[in-house]
Amino acid sequence: MAAEALSEDLVKAVALLGAGVVAVPIFQRLKLGSVLGYFAAGVAIGPSGIGLFSNPETVLHVAEFGVVMFLFIIGLEMQPSRLWNLRREIFGLGVAQVAVCGGLLTIVGLLAGLSPPAAFLAGMGFVLSSTAVVMQMLNERGETSTPQGQQAVSILLLEDLAIVPLLAIVAVLAPVKAGTSDGFMPLLIGAACLIGLVAAGRWLLNPMFRLLAEARAREVMTGAALLVVLGSALLMQLGGLSMAMGAFLAGVLLSESSFRHQLEADIEPFRGLLLGMFFLAVGMSLDLSAIALEWQVVALGVASFMLVKAAGIFIVAKLFGSSSRNAITRVALFSQGGEFAFVLYAAATAAGIFDTRVNAIVTAVVILSMALTPVLVLALDRFLPPEQESLDGVEQADGLQARVLIVGFGRFGQVASQALLARGFSVSIIEVDVELIRAAADFGFKVYYGDGTRPEILHASGAHRAEAILVCVDGRATANAIVRVAQADFPHAKLFVRSFDRGHSMDLIRAGVDYQIRETFESAMTFGTQVLRAMGVPEDEVVEIAADVRRRDDERLDLQVASDINAGRDLLHGNAPIPAPLTKPKLRGTVHGNVPDDLSVEGG
Repeated sequence: MAAEALSEDLVKAVALLGAGVVAVPIFQRLKLGSVLGYFAAGVAIGPSGIGLFSNPETVLHVAEFGVVMFLFIIGLEMQPSRLWNLRREIFGLGVAQVAVCGGLLTIVGLLAGLSPPAAFLAGMGFVLSSTAVVMQMLNERGETSTPQGQQAVSILLLEDLAIVPLLAIVAVLAPVKAGTSDGFMPLLIGAACLIGLVAAGRWLLNPMFRLLAEARAREVMTGAALLVVLGSALLMQLGGLSMAMGAFLAGVLLSESSFRHQLEADIEPFRGLLLGMFFLAVGMSLDLSAIALEWQVVALGVASFMLVKAAGIFIVAKLFGSSSRNAITRVALFSQGGEFAFVLYAAATAAGIFDTRVNAIVTAVVILSMALTPVLVLALDRFLPPEQESLDGVEQADGLQARVLIVGFGRFGQVASQALLARGFSVSIIEVDVELIRAAADFGFKVYYGDGTRPEILHASGAHRAEAILVCVDGRATANAIVRVAQADFPHAKLFVRSFDRGHSMDLIRAGVDYQIRETFESAMTFGTQVLRAMGVPEDEVVEIAADVRRRDDERLDLQVASDINAGRDLLHGNAPIPAPLTKPKLRGTVHGNVPDDLSVEGG
């Protein structure tokens, strides 16, 4: 029997891992995101699918620790000073969004025929957006550290805090249904636990990790990291608060510790695995049979709750000065319910405020809204037009006249300009990065806004008068496009082009540009020769070696232009073992060996 039970548990573990491993890459390949992949996999293996898991609540309870660890890592990135700087967003923007959306959704509940307490809790539960879903979306979009991402984090933190008074309100309303009367006690207990956690984090955690680091036991440090995360979550849970909030506070308290990066590295594998399991468990919790019985009510609930919440989010975002684009992005991210709604709805059901039918419907509405969020974000990315940068204070290229035109003024273009300016040549500069143009002005450069891939812009920039055009952009495709335009419309101008890599140089040579240089070649040559000097190689030999390397590189590039990228591989100095018999090569002799492909492609 024990062996059968073990085998059954092993099957479930393999099914959990296998479902995620199969579904997530497929959904990412379809550009639908990992979250929706996990949801779909959860539905497939849950009670509504093949039925491998009959009690998804158990998996969900364990997998919630993924959200807990996620918030701990976010806390590690939030130093107290940084958190204090976000106080306006947390207690201003966050409170406003919760209050406005909660009020609107309560009205929706009343119109649906719920009692005032039930309508209030149904609406407020849906206000609590999914921290796991929103943060995963922000991470995948690379927006966690942007101002908009920081505002999103602030709202999520306030929503996590809101679970505390909401659970207390359930306790206050419970006497009407269940005859209890200790409504404000949870607030006192929660405050005590919060103070205890802050005190422990301030005076105990850093000394503890210092002692453990001196023991030089890596596994003990990992265990201590897990102890801090789970211990803080447990303390907050005992106080009736959010486990995720406890982990976040522990992370904030350790954010200025010298052990921060080690803690993040120790927690990250557990966080990723458990967070994926959380999304799987949410998918398992979706009861398709119950939805089928009440599909009209559920569909109406999803549409009305999401649309009304979206309207509230948009209004608040505009009141706080967000652009329409940022407001729409926030709507797409936040217009769902979240994992804390399950906690609030369960408490309301236990208190008799919800009956089982209402609980099933509002829970299904929350889960479906979470599943729809990745779709909304995908639609946003696909159909929302690109954001137009403000050109305030930036002049567009028009009627410029100079002997030299520089296209692109990043690090490469800035250095390249110095010799020309030092000699007194007139130089016009165009760039498409608005922030870079503004920054260059602070250092005495006059840079104009202009896209060098467009013939009319090059003409307005003075290309028809310029003796030389310097293409210093950092993108291979962009550089090639500028070269084509310049050769077609301004053939009189000499073309000097920054090359991305060896293959790009070959393309430019074949295109007939006057000069090209691989962007890292000269710096790498200087670097290598300086190492030789530091290793005690005589100066005359350093010069000789550098000349030999340059000769070999030029010869190899000529062979590659005439043939293909694999030509001239025997001109490289390699360090791969050479099979016997071996004739010892001279220092600058030819070496035959297995040269890595990246060397033959890049070559400096």
